[in-house]
Amino acid sequence: MPRKITGAAFLSLDGVMQSPGGPDEDPSGGFSEGGWVFKLWDEGIEDTLGALFSGTYDLLLGRKTYDIFAAYWPHAQGDEKPMGEAFDRANKYVLTRGSQPLAWQISHRIAAIADVAALKQESGADIVIQGSSTLYPALLAAGLIDRLITMTYPVLLGSGKRLFGEGTPVDRLEMIDHSVTAKGTVIATYRPGGTMPPLPAQAPGAPSAEG
Repeated sequence: MPRKITGAAFLSLDGVMQSPGGPDEDPSGGFSEGGWVFKLWDEGIEDTLGALFSGTYDLLLGRKTYDIFAAYWPHAQGDEKPMGEAFDRANKYVLTRGSQPLAWQISHRIAAIADVAALKQESGADIVIQGSSTLYPALLAAGLIDRLITMTYPVLLGSGKRLFGEGTPVDRLEMIDHSVTAKGTVIATYRPGGTMPPLPAQAPGAPSAEG
């Protein structure tokens, strides 16, 4: 049976997913709101995260997210130590064209989207994407994401890396689950919904009122 790939992302209402965890996590592009998720921590997402990271799974990461995780999670202590140990045990597949060493245990270099497609056909645990905004457009275009979970906070960040960046295909998603926390975070789960249908023959020709 093919392995399934689940993407999970913290988002602002304007689609930014950059640097949710800490101020120095990813300041590239002059991003100054690092750690925004923890400034606005919402206990209502904890069940979603618990379900996502329970059991056995492998990780699919971009190089920048891998480096951030590798510098932090193997050394996590206190309440975060169990998550660090779970990440240590997981296979970590890093989509990168570079040749820098992957020092974190059980890390594997993969070079192209075609390698991800091949990985899905192998036996093994299902795969979770965390962070790694640059992976989504190509994975969506290749039809490789089976489930997408977005946790959208009621905040505007104005600038920063978006989940759906350049190269995102025109595609439909089907919502299969959703909830809203007491603090207003919208948790939505999607699966592929097929291609965009053609415009109906009798579509109205009047211009919209947008703008």
